Amino acid sequence: MCGIVGYIGDRPAYPILIQGLKQLEYRGYDSAGVSLLGEGMSVFKKKGKVSELENHIGNKKLLATAGMGHTRWATHGEPNDINAHPHVSNNGHLVLIHNGIIENYAVLREALTREGYTFTSETDTEVFLNLIEAYQNKEKLSLADALSMALSQVVGAYAIVVADDRNPDVIVAARKQSPLVVGMGNDEYFIGSDATPIVRHTNKVIYLKDNEIAILDRNEGVTIKDSKNVVQKPHIEEISLRIEELEKGGYEHFMLKEIHQQPQTVSDCMRGRLNNQEGWVKLGGMEEYGGLFENAERIILAGCGTSWHAGLIGEYLFEDLARIPVEVEYASELRYRNPVIREGDIVMAISQSGETADTLAALEHVKGKGAMIYGVVNAVGSSIARLTDAGSYIHSGPEIGVASTKAFTGQVTLLSMAALWLGKRRGTISSSRYRTLISALARIPEQIAETLKVEDQIKYIASEMTAYNNSLYLGRGYNFPVALEGALKLKEISYIHAEGYPAAEMKHGPIALIDENMPVVVVATNQSAYDKILNNIQEVKARKGTVIAIVSNGAKEISKFADHVIEIPETAEPFSPLLSVIPTQLLSYHIASLRGCNVDQPRNLAKSVTVE
Repeated sequence: MCGIVGYIGDRPAYPILIQGLKQLEYRGYDSAGVSLLGEGMSVFKKKGKVSELENHIGNKKLLATAGMGHTRWATHGEPNDINAHPHVSNNGHLVLIHNGIIENYAVLREALTREGYTFTSETDTEVFLNLIEAYQNKEKLSLADALSMALSQVVGAYAIVVADDRNPDVIVAARKQSPLVVGMGNDEYFIGSDATPIVRHTNKVIYLKDNEIAILDRNEGVTIKDSKNVVQKPHIEEISLRIEELEKGGYEHFMLKEIHQQPQTVSDCMRGRLNNQEGWVKLGGMEEYGGLFENAERIILAGCGTSWHAGLIGEYLFEDLARIPVEVEYASELRYRNPVIREGDIVMAISQSGETADTLAALEHVKGKGAMIYGVVNAVGSSIARLTDAGSYIHSGPEIGVASTKAFTGQVTLLSMAALWLGKRRGTISSSRYRTLISALARIPEQIAETLKVEDQIKYIASEMTAYNNSLYLGRGYNFPVALEGALKLKEISYIHAEGYPAAEMKHGPIALIDENMPVVVVATNQSAYDKILNNIQEVKARKGTVIAIVSNGAKEISKFADHVIEIPETAEPFSPLLSVIPTQLLSYHIASLRGCNVDQPRNLAKSVTVE
């Protein structure tokens, strides 16, 4: 979950590294550091954000043309200056940064201690670094070969960058189950845990595969080797990421920018896949495996966090429109179970980053059981995209805010189109309903734009909710997952305890919590259960709870009982989550902002969970 950047070339490395760390700070912000290689080695690291590292370095003249940088999300060892990366080996010559977890570090540390090695930090990273040094010293190996030997002894996931100040013209990198990208410039080379620190300098990249080692040599270029030391011919890809996508564009926070981007990102997800005039939906990855989808006995949707909530909506969509049994699994649980997976099943993995460690592990766990694996991801070239049999990108663009917003609506849009396509193919949806739903889905981008106009009203509601320490979110049917997602957003960025529940379950326990100090957000756009939801609202009001109701335009009965009513455009019920989630995103954002929280970088969280 940490951010990695590296550079070797003819330019001063420090400005490139520090700018890269700022682009990567959404991946981790407990501490940051850089190491520069030239005539000797210098290391600077500091607890806190990248700006604190900059202040620590000050106006030092740093002209070295090679180096590496790291922004940390702590796993082993608390966030402090000592545990921050980069780490330096016992002999003072090797320097390393690392994303991931070395699971057997305790055993390795004990063995190295017996050999006389000492450790200044609590990290698994320092243990791994000194293991490399030990192999280098014993076997008189090159840095790349010593790294390869050390990798054969470690258990875990990693993205690693290591260098030796005795040979500052070479930087070595390796990956296993944690992303690493090599950027190819003009006689200069870059490394990143994703493309964001690289795109400013080049659009040509190599996505390293598992167990590959990359040797970046200032004079000889880039060499890629596999675990058997066989040189590989890398595939150089061109990325379309634009610099402006990595900037706030006038918004106070990335999260607010990304909320307001959703009319465009949802439209981008539909482009070329949905045609309202001609009345069709097409998804290339599904078309390729059309027979398997049409005859599937079961669909299993797997994801974590917000992606799991999108999967819950997918369950309603596939069962309603395509009449296929669906199970939704936490990937973090699926990977440790012995699930019944058969030929004829389809496992759909949902992940914004395409690098979520638990989701990747779950796919590896089920891959040999005969199911077809389909990916729904945002990041092009990501590990899940490469591991799956087929898939579809949601085309939401870079999502920098840690709390996912536009990726969620992109995932739900993609699943909506998939369910429509499959329902049509299986004959479980009538032609008239098919056309009606296509027309409704095509209107969603403009309706999201209309929904965003309630922001001023939501700011006022947020100002009244900042004093509360708890809240409850209720929804029925398609909007039950929206209640879960709304509660998650509030927890993530404002640190207010919130729970999402099916509205009908309130009487089975949560109603005991209702009093004048418990605001209740009710997602109440469902026409099919309108009267039932109205009853739930009355039950809350009878116990002095404050009700914030999200309703479709013209829902007059609810407005008689709710304290605050947020009206949004009406749409077909299967697509209502794409609209009803918008007010919950805005409400969470403005509550967190008013409480003075760091909206884009909430405490203890990182954007891409690439470790357990």
